[in-house]
Amino acid sequence: MAGRIRREDVEAVRERASIEEIVGAHVTLKPAGVGSLKGLCPFHDERSPSFHVRPQVGRYHCFGCGEGGDVISFVQQVDGLGFTEAVEYLAGRVGIQLRYEEGGAPRPGDEPGKRRRLIEAHAVAEQFYREQLTSPGAAAGRTFLAERGFDRAAAEQFGVGFAPQGWDSLLRHLRGRGFTEAELTASGLVSQGQRGVYDRFRGRLVWPIREVTGETVGFGARRLFDEDQGPKYLNTPETPLYRKSHVLYGLDLAKREMQREKRVVVVEGYTDVMAMHLSGVGSAVATCGTAFGSDHARIVRRLVGDSGGSGGVQLASGTSVGGEIIFTFDGDAAGQKAALRAFGEDQSFSAQTFVAVEPSGKDPCELRQAQGPDAVRALVAARQPLFEFVIRSTLASYDLATAEGRIGALRAAAPVVAGIRDTALRPEYTRLLAGWLGVEDLDTVRRAVTSAARTPGRSDERRPARPDDRAGRPGAPPQPRLTMPDRRDPVAQTERTALEVVLQLPQLVPAEFDDLAGDAFSAPAYRAVHEAVRAAGGLAVARPLADGGDATAWVGTVIEEAASPVQALVTELAVAPIPEDRASALPEYVRGVVIRLVELGFTRHIAELRGRLQRMDATADPGAYNAAFAELVAVEGRRRLLRESA
Repeated sequence: MAGRIRREDVEAVRERASIEEIVGAHVTLKPAGVGSLKGLCPFHDERSPSFHVRPQVGRYHCFGCGEGGDVISFVQQVDGLGFTEAVEYLAGRVGIQLRYEEGGAPRPGDEPGKRRRLIEAHAVAEQFYREQLTSPGAAAGRTFLAERGFDRAAAEQFGVGFAPQGWDSLLRHLRGRGFTEAELTASGLVSQGQRGVYDRFRGRLVWPIREVTGETVGFGARRLFDEDQGPKYLNTPETPLYRKSHVLYGLDLAKREMQREKRVVVVEGYTDVMAMHLSGVGSAVATCGTAFGSDHARIVRRLVGDSGGSGGVQLASGTSVGGEIIFTFDGDAAGQKAALRAFGEDQSFSAQTFVAVEPSGKDPCELRQAQGPDAVRALVAARQPLFEFVIRSTLASYDLATAEGRIGALRAAAPVVAGIRDTALRPEYTRLLAGWLGVEDLDTVRRAVTSAARTPGRSDERRPARPDDRAGRPGAPPQPRLTMPDRRDPVAQTERTALEVVLQLPQLVPAEFDDLAGDAFSAPAYRAVHEAVRAAGGLAVARPLADGGDATAWVGTVIEEAASPVQALVTELAVAPIPEDRASALPEYVRGVVIRLVELGFTRHIAELRGRLQRMDATADPGAYNAAFAELVAVEGRRRLLRESA
């Protein structure tokens, strides 16, 4: 398997991918001074824009929630992608062929340009299907939608289309657009038979299945005609683009709401997703022909988060966790089986996983038709913890009115409680289990749970958590934090402003800045940034890198030299709006800022020398006294010259 992406290719992506364009697809940006843009933050709710982008340095920062970074980290955050996935996505947009370590070969299935061609084929196919939905042959599809309460606007919102009944309607259309048979076969849009290739989807309603970035990578198709002997639902097969364990229908539409609410609602079908969204539950998604698994959990975790934040849930034990996954299941045996299967999955969200059960057995689409959108929202609001649902479902099989029934129920439910990996949550459910059983002796239930945990075959419950399991959970090692200076302190404000211009406009910074000593900054946080600037080479490196007004590489170099807790502050300073909004006045403004900082250093040094002279005895050690006095005169002279040159 290919290794990491080569560093020079990552840097090329950073340089070529326009942060203004990428961010602008999610945020309406408006000018905010020379070289600065601002808009409403996509990562938290706000009414006044505090999200700033500075294209010249290739960075963004929100002064409301603190999120910040470069174009790659923005894609990671807003689309819930890993670093490699984000780089690959951006590389595809800007036409860079990535090379990987361990031989430099592309990832399997990603020959030069192949992925982009397959994406283009799916985009053409989606448009074709959508146009066909209005054709005479699609009357059955339009009737299907209307009977379920979906009008034309709903179909357009979710990209619903129709695949004609002919064997090669899409095939001929794609060939006419220049796609080869090999490309179409690899895309999964056509199938291979004894007589050649033919359309995979025929006479069906089709829903586009998109990645979180919005790119269509496959389709789900619903049977409409009795003569169709295929399965009720047919999906795209596994392809270089489409892996059913890695996609969620509706994720591209739900991601913003998921990030805002810190919640995702998992339903079982395409029409259920439509019904949820149209009922005001905009965080609904569905799996595509497979159960919700650990790969899906990892995708959702990036968007919803694992813990903390305002979207947190307060458990009965008092533990606060963030983010919810809500599974909607029918109230019948099949629904209970699905819940048990969800419980047996990775439990990445064990403390935040809920079940919304519709007792009459209606799915969300049927519920919306029968009782309206309010009933759909009420279903989600009435969710209950997954663990509670599983345990109560287990207890329902026993007659708790008898001693034998209670003992049997305890033996059946104890392993469920023992299987809860969150050690802080397990005692709480042990206590609840005792109450549900009607057992007054809590120790009896504790012993049963402890015994179940020790049963052979349950060693996986005691395994160490994976690194990504531990991140953000209670008990994780605290990350070092910077103590930020008081912004009302005029000295700290001068130091901050000087660092802002050094990072953003190094080509205008006077040489006096490089003469500053390591203790020139009194605020520890700003001193740490100054150390990173010096380690990066100072103005001697900054000016050539920023030649032409592009300081992207310069800021990146400083971030590389900064300690981990300092990197976010570097980004913040590199994006902060500069008070001077006249381009012609910038050189004078920058020089004035730096001169004030240098003068502060002289003033501080003069104060120290005067204090030393006051403590010295001129008669006891005239040589030392005269030397200190001479140094004071020299520093005062340098400050005077600095003021005259300002």
